[in-house]
Amino acid sequence: MNIETAVAQQAQLDAVFAALADPTRRAILSRLADGEASVSEIATPFSISQPAISRHLKVLENAGLIERDIDEQRRPARLTGETMASAVGWLAEFKAFWGARFDQLDDVLLEMKKAEAKE
Repeated sequence: MNIETAVAQQAQLDAVFAALADPTRRAILSRLADGEASVSEIATPFSISQPAISRHLKVLENAGLIERDIDEQRRPARLTGETMASAVGWLAEFKAFWGARFDQLDDVLLEMKKAEAKE
């Protein structure tokens, strides 16, 4: 992997985690997991304006988490999986790391327990 690709991947990861940091945007993603929806359909459960929802959608779109089409008067949004999959893959590396560390900690605690039982 060349440096430009690595920098681009880091920038995309930064955008994904910045987008996911907001609870409203996470709720929008959860809504879109049920299928595509228009801005007005997405805005219904929130106590914020449609323009505010549109701004949230733009952040999600820029992060590559959703895509939007023009369908007559509406601009339905829907989830895209590739970007989220790369973020999940990045997190999985740490899950494996921490899983191994916790296994080591379990071994140490078990040895301490055995040593304590012998005394």
